Amino acid sequence: MHHKLWIAVNSCFIVFSMIYIWFFRPHDSSLVVTAQFLAQIAMLLFLININMYFIFLVIRKTSVRQVKIRLAKFSRSMMKWHISIAVTATTIIIGHAAINLYEIAPAVGYDNLKLVSGYLAIAILFVTLAAGYLRHKKSSGFRRKFHLTTAMVFFIVFLIHMFIPI
Repeated sequence: MHHKLWIAVNSCFIVFSMIYIWFFRPHDSSLVVTAQFLAQIAMLLFLININMYFIFLVIRKTSVRQVKIRLAKFSRSMMKWHISIAVTATTIIIGHAAINLYEIAPAVGYDNLKLVSGYLAIAILFVTLAAGYLRHKKSSGFRRKFHLTTAMVFFIVFLIHMFIPI
């Protein structure tokens, strides 16, 4: 039952963000629209990676053996893609940032709250990537928790950045 709720929450988040980005934040510039599209793709990829935590949480908390087995098999295959997804999403988000720094920043100022929150999100993203790299090289409880914490902080800062109007 909880997995259906989690799927519904994720689906609602994706739909809501698409509606917000495309209908409430439209732009005339095709370059800015490209940046919005890149942000949407990166958001989906980051969401896939962040959801891995919740899959592992369900594996730990559920008492239903079949659910544990199915999710363990699924997570084993997904973790093979975790790093590739993160690097791809980061590359895409750098493209998003570059376009916005070129197109929007000169018009609104480099110290605009939307851009400052984007700088913060990217900084935390790089800390998350570094923590993930360290965890990949040598896993420990501290490195796992640090990577998880930075990922969740990144997600919160990213959400704030997404909904700050220009």
